[in-house]
Amino acid sequence: MNRWVKNLIGITAALIFIIVVLIIGSIFMLQSSLPEYSGEQIVENIKNETAIYRDEYGVAYIISENEMDAYYALGYAHAQERLFQMDLSRRAGQGKLSEIFGTKTIFFDKMFRTIGLSELAKQNYSKYDSLSKQILISYADGVNEFITNSPDKFTIEFDLLGYKPSLWKPEHSLIIAKLMAWELNISWWSDIALSHLIQKLGEDHVKDILPTFDENSPPIIPENYKRYSNISLDFLNIDKKFRNFIGMNGTHIGSNNWVVNGEKSESGKPIIANDPHLSFSTPGKWYVVSLQSENLNADGFTLPGVPGVVIGRNKNISWVVTNVMADDADFYIEKLDSLKEHYYFNDEWLPLTVKKDTISVKDSSAVIFSIRKNHRGPIISDIHTYNKLFQNEEQKRNHVSMKWSALDFSNELLSIYKINHAQNWKEFNDALELFHSPGQNFVYADKKGNIGYVAGVKLPKRKSNSPTFISDGLRGDDDWVGYVNYSENPRLYNPAENFIASANNKTIDDYPYHISNLWEPRSRITRITELLKKNEKHSSEDFKKYQNDFFSHYAKDLVPYILSAFENYKINDKNLSTSLQILDKWDYMMNAESQVPSIYAVFFQHLMKNIFEDEMGEQLFNEYIFLANIPYRVVTELLNENSSDWFDDIHTEVIENRDEIIRKSLIQTVEYLEDKYGDRPEYWQWGEIHNITFKHFFNGTSSLIDKLVNIGPFKIGGDGTTVFNTEYSFTDPFECKLGPSMRFIYDFSKPNEFEFILPTGQSGHFFNKHYNDMTELWLKGEYIRVNTNIDTIKSKYKHLLKLIPSDS
Repeated sequence: MNRWVKNLIGITAALIFIIVVLIIGSIFMLQSSLPEYSGEQIVENIKNETAIYRDEYGVAYIISENEMDAYYALGYAHAQERLFQMDLSRRAGQGKLSEIFGTKTIFFDKMFRTIGLSELAKQNYSKYDSLSKQILISYADGVNEFITNSPDKFTIEFDLLGYKPSLWKPEHSLIIAKLMAWELNISWWSDIALSHLIQKLGEDHVKDILPTFDENSPPIIPENYKRYSNISLDFLNIDKKFRNFIGMNGTHIGSNNWVVNGEKSESGKPIIANDPHLSFSTPGKWYVVSLQSENLNADGFTLPGVPGVVIGRNKNISWVVTNVMADDADFYIEKLDSLKEHYYFNDEWLPLTVKKDTISVKDSSAVIFSIRKNHRGPIISDIHTYNKLFQNEEQKRNHVSMKWSALDFSNELLSIYKINHAQNWKEFNDALELFHSPGQNFVYADKKGNIGYVAGVKLPKRKSNSPTFISDGLRGDDDWVGYVNYSENPRLYNPAENFIASANNKTIDDYPYHISNLWEPRSRITRITELLKKNEKHSSEDFKKYQNDFFSHYAKDLVPYILSAFENYKINDKNLSTSLQILDKWDYMMNAESQVPSIYAVFFQHLMKNIFEDEMGEQLFNEYIFLANIPYRVVTELLNENSSDWFDDIHTEVIENRDEIIRKSLIQTVEYLEDKYGDRPEYWQWGEIHNITFKHFFNGTSSLIDKLVNIGPFKIGGDGTTVFNTEYSFTDPFECKLGPSMRFIYDFSKPNEFEFILPTGQSGHFFNKHYNDMTELWLKGEYIRVNTNIDTIKSKYKHLLKLIPSDS
């Protein structure tokens, strides 16, 4: 062996050794940064020794003599597992992302500084009562104990981004809550996008494809919409990019919840269930905890960054939520003077509130800009920097202001506190008077056997019940005239049906005030009601099956139109014939192993495209189908009417009708599936097309990092119309983006137990086994049982972390 070869071998061996050492060192570093689940920590700012037990899935059981110490321990536990998630969220709401991400997040920071979430949080906190402040301070103290004294336990994201988290302030928790309200706000899309559609295509053509109102009256299109200059989509597009950046994808932002009383349960006691539908990510939205002290006994689901149990139960009651879908934001065209210091309102010029603000940007110059507000709210049309960088006629657009109920004073924290302590229906109702946004349908049960529902939301009062479009701001005709009194909010108590269910559907008829025209399609609520009526009695095991149900009433309603369109139609293509045969025999279960859902889902994509895109063009079409519940509802209405001009393809000389468009869409479907998945239909399984990956914030950095931090992909069934909601974007089919962010079932006959599952796990540390230890169970429809009896906790769970006061 010559010297060159020996040297090469030596160099190679040395490199291998260095790589191995680096890998081992990295693994050791990551392992050493994992949270301490056992031992003792001497800490500041608590009065009594507080215990944090953890079970085999990382569920935290916090036991303390003092209630404020329990909130402190919750803050500490949240910081142990989810500090980067918490820090990223508060930075987003504060408009401080650019301090760590540089120029690419300037628009996001400008948006949230203009909206004013951070300023609002400070204002609200200053007005809070002493109890609310003490809860927030105790929680912040717990977070800061971890930040200050455990820097070696931070997740690796901080090292990779090269910064350390600042201390947690009490108002930061309020920012997190407001950011959740923003995620669940869908008015930001509909008002702007539909107004833009009207401008481009005209009233007569568009009125047939607009969502109808809950008052069952047609939408009223403003007479003066034509005089508006081109309505900018800048705000809408920036927000969509932010949601994609932060991981808020998906528009079926809803949930399922239901409850049966003892008359309809096998146990003779109420059983309650919930599965909130939110965008998927890792770590997920929720952190499961049991809080037990002298005055506080609440178990369930918390938002990292916020003290209190948002969904769950105490010793007397249980509560679960779905999105009201409230239209709680309106937009107005404003007339400003040339200096943008005044706005024209009711025949006079009034001063704008103008404030200079500065965005610090990593590795770049700071951005100085002005925030303008009038009596309605912030002027959001100045957010896009291109208005100044590239001035041209296209950018000389309207000035738009936003009125959003969430920007008024509220104290959801105190509302949740009171719910956590409520002992009966009256106390629960009283607590919800404080809950304004995001508006939620609260379904309730108690140990005495009562069940109920109330809309926890602050509904705007408007002079007109038609706020679908951007309004004229020159006068006050479309201004709000206050809010609906809480006593008039929809509610229900012990109904004769012995059950209550909601699934983002219209919950009340003939309501005098506008709630929404963006209800979800009736498919989910129809299926839930069907299942609850089918059997005389229900069990927790039944509820598990219901939460994992893949039946689509929407598909059941749509498929007959396909079959009818091909009656007496000569078919020469084998796969087209096979597709029709299996559609005819379909049970409308959207199982991952079935080929029929693939045919149906791909068909629906082509059907929407063939109905709308020739008139709209690609950009408008993508805007229209972005919020999925609108095309879902409109398409079935058009199919039922069978006479719409929208079926005609304007690019052909002949006039196409409904059945011709249906046939064209199914033929294109077969061609698409043959091209993508082969000529044999047995390979067209829905799970091959429709899959899910729980993505980390660092997703897309590199394929190696993706494999390390992401969870998946997995084949999955369902779609946006099934009870087990697995929404995919119509603009980017067919990857699942949103669905059950948790599942929760509680049978009052077992007062010390509840069952739940998360899509991923409790921890945000990707080397922690609790990062993904629930995923397989979630996919299989299985659940984890939690026992909150103190004696059981102390005897069963070996992981015990004691927080000991420093002065003890």
